[in-house]
Amino acid sequence: MTELVIRPLRPGETELFLSYPFPRQRELWETGRDHAALLASGEYRPEHTWVAIRDGIVVARACWWTGQGDERPASLDWIEAEPGPQQVELATRLLLAAHETMRNDEGKRPDCHLFLPPGWRDNEALRVAGEARLQAAQNAGLTLFVERFSYRWSAERDGLPARSDRLEFRPAEDSQMLAALRQVLIGTLDAHDRRNVAAHGIDRAAELQLQGLNWFPSPRDWWQLAYTGSGELVGVIVPARNYTMPTIGYLGVVPRERGRGYVNDLLAEMAWRLSELAPGEEVGADTDFDNVPMARAFTRAGFRTTEEHLVLTDTQ
Repeated sequence: MTELVIRPLRPGETELFLSYPFPRQRELWETGRDHAALLASGEYRPEHTWVAIRDGIVVARACWWTGQGDERPASLDWIEAEPGPQQVELATRLLLAAHETMRNDEGKRPDCHLFLPPGWRDNEALRVAGEARLQAAQNAGLTLFVERFSYRWSAERDGLPARSDRLEFRPAEDSQMLAALRQVLIGTLDAHDRRNVAAHGIDRAAELQLQGLNWFPSPRDWWQLAYTGSGELVGVIVPARNYTMPTIGYLGVVPRERGRGYVNDLLAEMAWRLSELAPGEEVGADTDFDNVPMARAFTRAGFRTTEEHLVLTDTQ
């Protein structure tokens, strides 16, 4: 057996990546990805697409996703290796080699995002495949940070939720949005926001959240603040579009208004707006397993759970 060669693709080597010969489970995330299209759009790039080759055969492969206009990869979202006793070892070796070229200015490796079917742990074949990916990422130095539900919704398929008449929605300048985010982040159940608040404090966490929202390529005037009829701030909605689809970009209720069902009003308003702004398209959304109020709101509004999304991060 010849030595294992691990390297990134060179320009024009798409067919090498696609030559991976092993049977694939159609329920897994990677089987639905169009590598050639993502390479053409710049979301996948040759230098961020790695293969492990033995005896001329691709025995493992991985892709790191990069936002359009970004220089560094944002996250690993495609990892697979030859099924069998060496599966985890092959994937681990590939990730360890690739990570050495991808660290940011702080020395951190990109996050890993695993997308698995709902209830994947209850299906033996899917559990084995999912746990192999999870173990390889952990072996390569990443730690499971949060598990999330991913959703899809469309007005045509799922129906529009009842639209509230108890709130007024107004456009927001950056200063107003920042002030609202400072309130919304108090007591947040979102793991990423909680981490930023713990690390940087509320003010800086709000600034980071605003920066993240500005990443969306959709128009800034889609953002709205919600008020009661008497003018009291209730929360924030950011209907948005990422590079793939319309999405529930951000939603939050200020602490003093929580427990009054306003999460349903805000989500319904976003669904209506996106059905008008992107007619006929499916809308994506996600929330943490532990954010039970938000998960229940998605279910009430007719959003379908399509994936379980595991996020692993570099904590070293």
